Amino acid sequence: MKGLIGKKIGMTQVYDEAGVLIPVTVVSAGPCKVIGVKTKERDGYAAVQVGFGDKKKNNVTKAIRGQVEKAGISGWYPACIREFRIDEGESYEIGADLTAEIFAEGEYLDVTGTTKGRGYSGVMRRHHFKGGRDGHGGGWHRKPGSIGCREMPGNIMKGKKMPGQLGSDVRTVQNLKVVRVSAEDNLIFVSGAIPGPNGGTVLVKKAKKK
Repeated sequence: MKGLIGKKIGMTQVYDEAGVLIPVTVVSAGPCKVIGVKTKERDGYAAVQVGFGDKKKNNVTKAIRGQVEKAGISGWYPACIREFRIDEGESYEIGADLTAEIFAEGEYLDVTGTTKGRGYSGVMRRHHFKGGRDGHGGGWHRKPGSIGCREMPGNIMKGKKMPGQLGSDVRTVQNLKVVRVSAEDNLIFVSGAIPGPNGGTVLVKKAKKK
């Protein structure tokens, strides 16, 4: 298993050994504490549950509080809990800390985050419609135009591009290269951009397609 919960810090740029400038996103990956282990014999699949962040006891749900206390961990309550599948032969102890050291430079990662919420948006912003003409009698400058059929089938087809909520979607960017790892500060520098605002929670996992 190579996966951590992290926080997006922001974007910057670094230089490689050849002096080429690389735009990177800095991710504070971990430390994540193991709060549960699932086995194939007992649960049907093998996985490890990890927690990230820190919250006050009164600000977490009873389910999270009970899960942490069942694991025998006291004085700490996570802000986020996620589960990662593990391979056969891997073993983890409850209470162990996972840090950015599990990743190395040159590896490829898949990063999952929640995109920025843009609110209720029209078709020009949401779907990049051209819109109507601005002059010579044009009366539908930013409208979608015709959306239905007259006779057959006589209704609006499912999946029609319409105004609605834009953003706040879970998205995964695949095959991002690890440019640098700062194990002391638990920072990972990945090439390119990742979804979500600065300070947003992200999932960093080993790339599936590499």
